[in-house]
Formats: sequence, C-alpha cells, structure tokens
Amino acid sequence: MPEADSSQLPRQRRSPTRFSQHQVDNSLRITLCASALCRNLPGGNVFALTERVAMKVRTLILGLGMMASAFSFSEQNAMASEQGTERLDKQVKHELNMLPYVNVFDYLTFTVDADNNVTLNGEVTNPVVKSDAGNVVKRIEGVEHVNNQIQVLPLSPMDDGLRVRLFRTIYGYPTLQKYALGVNKSIRIIVDRGHVTLMGVVDNEMDRNIAGMRANGVPGIFSVDNQLRVVKG
Repeated sequence: MPEADSSQLPRQRRSPTRFSQHQVDNSLRITLCASALCRNLPGGNVFALTERVAMKVRTLILGLGMMASAFSFSEQNAMASEQGTERLDKQVKHELNMLPYVNVFDYLTFTVDADNNVTLNGEVTNPVVKSDAGNVVKRIEGVEHVNNQIQVLPLSPMDDGLRVRLFRTIYGYPTLQKYALGVNKSIRIIVDRGHVTLMGVVDNEMDRNIAGMRANGVPGIFSVDNQLRVVKG
C-alpha cells in the first residue's frame, strides 16, 4: 500500500490564540512595573535587583545562623555552669564533713554562686574549725574565691555547762537516741550566751517537737530557737 503524501493531506487551520481582558491587564501591569523598576535601578540594569535580593537573603540567613549558634552556645554554657556548681556543692560538703574538730555543738553551712564563689556560714566553738574550713575549700579545684563568714562562739564556762546538759537531755531521750549514731550527729546544739538554737534534720515532726521541749526543760537557758528541719527518708 503506497504511503500517503504529506503534501496532499489537507491542512488544518489553527484558530488564533485568544487572551482574556484579565490576562492582558495582568501582563501589561507586570510589564509596566518591571519597566518602572528597571528605570529606578542604577544604570537600568535588571540584574542589580537580583543581586540586591540575593545579598539580603544571604545576610538574613547568616544572621539567623549566628543567632542559632549564639543561643546554642549560651545554652551549653548554662548547662556546664550548672553541672560545675553541682560538682562543687558535693565536694565542699564532703570536705566540711571530713573536718576533724567539728562536733555536735558546731554547725556549718555554705553556698556556691554561678561564678564558683563559695560563702561559708555557721557557728563553731573552736577557731581552728573556722580556719580549717576556709583552707580546705580553697584547695578544691574550680573554686574561685572563699568568703569565710563562720562565727566563732565566745568562750563561756556557763555555755559549756549548758552544752553538756543539753546533750544528755536531748540525746539521752529514748526516741531521740537514734540521732546520736554516727560521727556527724543530725541534731546540732548551738549555745551562745545562754541562748540555744537547734539546727539539723529529724525524721518527723514529733521528733522535732520532742527535741524542742527537752531543750526548754534544761535549767539556765534564756531561750530556745528550734530550727530543726523534717526530712523524711
């Protein structure tokens, strides 16, 4: 069968492309805006607009990246600082508990700030305890400064007698004898010129109240400030 000659095939007439009035208006609007924009650019160069936009985009991305990096770095620093403070808390507490001359009539506290500065507080009967506490804390790695605010209680035969009687009255009571176990007894008896402060921790509110009542029953005491804290477990 002979092939058909393409020249003999009837040609189809193409209908002219019609644009709606809306499309024409939009096209004209875009053309006019682009022309006006190009005229306002230096030298009328359309590529200058593209370069400016690209530069702004790069600057924005760079700024966002720097902000994210700064936030991440700040967060990491905060976490590292918090971990360092916790480590110093444990080390300072351990060193103070290991002091050889601390007894039941002494009470030591401390704080560690965000700059690793340690402040020591409390009352002691022996001035050696104050100096030893400051020296051992200074030698802890990471401690920047030690502010030793420990108060040395005045020498007083009357206070010494009250300390002995208070110890027997409190720790000799059957319910409170469990707190006498161990080197670092949990009920601390601070006596300053006849005024008594009970510091430390007990297991329950009843033991706290019993310790306060026992202390108030000792003759020769001017006042009792019961600051025992209840810590269960």
